[in-house]
This record gives sequence, structure tokens and C-alpha cells, in this order.
Amino acid sequence: MLKAVIFDFDGIIVDTEPIHFQAFQSVLQPLKLGYSWEQYLDKYIGFDDRDAFREVFASAGKLLDDRMLCELISQKAEVFERIVRQGVQPYPGVIELIKALSGCLPLALCSGALKRDIFPILEQFGLEGSFDAIVTADDVQKSKPDPESYLLTYQRLVDLFDHSTIPPQECIAIEDTPAGITSATGAGLNVVAITNSYPAERLTGALHITDTLEGVTIDGLRSFLT
Repeated sequence: MLKAVIFDFDGIIVDTEPIHFQAFQSVLQPLKLGYSWEQYLDKYIGFDDRDAFREVFASAGKLLDDRMLCELISQKAEVFERIVRQGVQPYPGVIELIKALSGCLPLALCSGALKRDIFPILEQFGLEGSFDAIVTADDVQKSKPDPESYLLTYQRLVDLFDHSTIPPQECIAIEDTPAGITSATGAGLNVVAITNSYPAERLTGALHITDTLEGVTIDGLRSFLT
């Protein structure tokens, strides 16, 4: 049976990946550390901002101290927010599914993005009160593919609801990246993967793979566990 659903954010609720890429390049190109969209998809899309910057500097053989890391994250967030204020579009079917689930099943959001990146978009979509628990990059030390973020999200749902009613094997995480799938399955959760960011052959480890959430219902999610 399906007892809880946990959504990823970027690439599942809204297509912010091109915006993240643009914001990263605005910060990195002046430092001569920019990279292509193909490199972003292949290497960086699964990281939160903190680990993405660390990986860029490490790949270039450059040192990155904590103070500079904080400055880069802040600069990138400012660019991201400026673009988002112009308006973004949700993926087909996702708003309807979230609203159908909210109040019917324990519902959470588990994202590698920052709170300041996420909440303005949730407000744009009228989803700010839809989730029982929200975990972001601000809440964890390690980003996906590490399971820390999904373990914390699951624990927050457990703290809100009776543990016996939410066994992890009866929870579904909705993800779009290999890193997200590894993180969720590492926390003992089942994954429904959406091919918004990667082709199906890259989404190994998911319980079910689909091209869109459009038309997916609560009963449809339940059927994936049977």
C-alpha cells in the first residue's frame, strides 16, 4: 500500500535546471570556470549548489575556502531569484497531483535546492501549504546521491505521523535524476522516475519510469507498488 509520497523539486515540479545553469555560468564564467550545458547534465545536475561549486573548483585544481563558497552561493542565488521573479512554468500534471495528494497522504518535498530558491516558486504555484515536511540543501550536510536528505525527510514524516503507518517500503519518491534515485533508494524508499531530465535508460534503480505526471492519480501511484 502507498503510505506517503515525497517529491523532488527541480526537474519534477518545475523546469528550473536551465535557470540554475544560467545562474551558475554568470558566477563561474568571470572566474574562467564555466562549463557547457552538456557538462551540467552529465556531471552537475544532481549536486546542490555547495557541492556543485566544490566540484568545479576541484576539477580545475583550485582551492575553495568556506568564505568564498558562501559568497559564490549567495551570488548564484541572487541571479536565480532575479530570473524566477519573471515567472516559471510547472511540469504538466504535477500541480494537480500534489493538490490531490495533499491532505490525503503524508506528503513531503526533498530538494537539493536552497529554501530561497524553492519557496518563491511554491508561492507562485499556490503550493506553499501543500507539504507536511520540506527538506532542502539548508538542512543537510551531504547532497544527493547521499541518502541524508531522504532519510531526514522520511524522519520528519515519521515525527509527524505514527511510525507504524509509514514503513519506508510503502513510500514513493518522485525523482528525475540518477543521483536522486540513488539517494531515495539508499533511504529504503521506492522511486517513480520521470524522464524530464534523463532518458529512461539512465534512470536505473527506479521502481517505475514514466514520461510525465500528467494524468497520474493517487490510484495510479498505488498501482506502482503492487
